[in-house]
Amino acid sequence: MNLHSKLLQRASDGKPVRIGLIGAGKFGSMYLAQIPRTPGVHLVGIADLSPDAARTNLARVGWKPEATAASSLQDAIKTGATHIGEDWQALVRHPGIDVIVECTGNPIAAVDHCLQAFANGKHVVNVTVEADAFCGPLLARRAAEAGVLYSLAFGDQPALICDLVDWARTCGFPVVAAGRGHKWLPHFSESTPETVWGYYGLTPEQAQRGGLNPKMFNSFLDGSKPSIESTAVSNATGLGVPSNGLLYPPASVEDIPYVTRPISEGGVLERKGMVEVISSLEKDGRQIPYDIRMGVWVTVEGETEYIRNCFEEYNAHTDPSGRYFTLYKRWHLIGLEVGVSVASVALRGEPTGVATGWNADVVATAKKDLAPGDMLDGEGGYTVWGKLLPAERSAAMGGLPLGLAHDVKLVRPVKKGQSLCWSDVAIDTGTNAYRARRQMEELFAPPVRKVA
Repeated sequence: MNLHSKLLQRASDGKPVRIGLIGAGKFGSMYLAQIPRTPGVHLVGIADLSPDAARTNLARVGWKPEATAASSLQDAIKTGATHIGEDWQALVRHPGIDVIVECTGNPIAAVDHCLQAFANGKHVVNVTVEADAFCGPLLARRAAEAGVLYSLAFGDQPALICDLVDWARTCGFPVVAAGRGHKWLPHFSESTPETVWGYYGLTPEQAQRGGLNPKMFNSFLDGSKPSIESTAVSNATGLGVPSNGLLYPPASVEDIPYVTRPISEGGVLERKGMVEVISSLEKDGRQIPYDIRMGVWVTVEGETEYIRNCFEEYNAHTDPSGRYFTLYKRWHLIGLEVGVSVASVALRGEPTGVATGWNADVVATAKKDLAPGDMLDGEGGYTVWGKLLPAERSAAMGGLPLGLAHDVKLVRPVKKGQSLCWSDVAIDTGTNAYRARRQMEELFAPPVRKVA
């Protein structure tokens, strides 16, 4: 636990960690709010499609205009100020930058940004977990080949879950299950940007006042984001996934060790060593007191009588058998915590979560009956939601990853509730994102699978 002291030393030595940020929206703004309060780091440049919007967000989080007065990236290096522009390629190519924080939320663009950063010797902290979900193992492989690090972003739930899993395994505990919380009822999978606010408990007027993006918020509500984040965790930790999608068992914090046990012992798991998401709503829609909706958790097993006695002696809350114990964080602070990843990558040479294999996938699944000629609108939209499946099953069926289901035309009819395949769509095969996905399938998928 010495990252802060290492940052203080870098500040004292006049050798700050130099950062480039791509995307200065909501998540990026939360990170920007913390940078002036963090020693030993220098944000050299921001690349955003709208530099004016980036400046507005910087002012909103408290940056003074003179802090962004650098006329170029080289001027920023000399003066310690920050340059703002549109050219992300200049940012990833600049030799003075150590770490790129990819924060666009656009999975297609994020793959381009990551690959170019690797090619130019830059570590990458990837906030855009949507890209990691469909080709994270390939991105990790390309980073390693380039001699740099690729990392999930601390503050976002996948990296926090990976941290809990690492804690458990380092202590010698077998991990029975790990995951996050979510507000969930089965019909939420059909939600659209028009219905999202009612399910969230907001009026459209309140959402507009807050500048909330209905499509983005709907991606959380309809199960797409929980599937995406569970995929990232599974691929990073090796934990398995349910055979037919997340179950969302309802539970309070105290009940998590009750439900995250194998079915044979009264829980919901097909087997030990799984990812899962806990619902903050009972099946009849009632709110569960002391829920884990905004948090993360890991359930571990006390394998011996001595360990179980220790659980009891120290008042650890377990299931009735005393065998299963859950550790949790009830909240996550999203972009306010990204600095942990930046410091870990730059100063320790350690990612805060990185894909090590292809265990899980998020497959685009129809929200309604779809017809040839329909255009898929991707995560959080009107046409598809993301279903978590084992990678072996997705590979065998030729599943269409949700991250590539944006602005894609359907060529065959698909029934509501049916998961889509490559053969159902006419997709642009010329993007780096498409190529990265296909390369990942070739490198990591079971050899027996066939892609349609």
